[in-house]
Amino acid sequence: RAKFPPRHGRTRRTMLKRCLAAVVLSFTLAHPAGAQGGGVAPYDRELLRLSEILGALHHLRDLCGAKEGQLWRQEVQKLIDAEAPSGDRHDRLVASFNRGYRGFAQTYRTCTPAANVAIRRYLDEGLKITRNITARYAN
Repeated sequence: RAKFPPRHGRTRRTMLKRCLAAVVLSFTLAHPAGAQGGGVAPYDRELLRLSEILGALHHLRDLCGAKEGQLWRQEVQKLIDAEAPSGDRHDRLVASFNRGYRGFAQTYRTCTPAANVAIRRYLDEGLKITRNITARYAN
């Protein structure tokens, strides 16, 4: 089993986790008690993509020996709880996470150099999305 290079993986992962925390905090402050519910927010497209990325990371990081357990599932759950506790938005976010997970579970059964490249790209894209959402929509 190939290992994800810790030097890059931990840094990107840590940065993405911090940005996700900022997004969750801004959603919690902007929409207390899940005010968004089933409506549509201007950042939904980005949020759906982020959920899909977290699903892909959940599969790929585990496959490549990161030993993070349920980290990425927990991160998306925090995001869902803060933004869409029920309704159609909740279902779309869950479906996006599952699509990201299943898409890579069907493609990658072992860690490969291509899987490591995908991990790096998704960590970078997730970081970019979280920074963008925070910069544009946080109060």
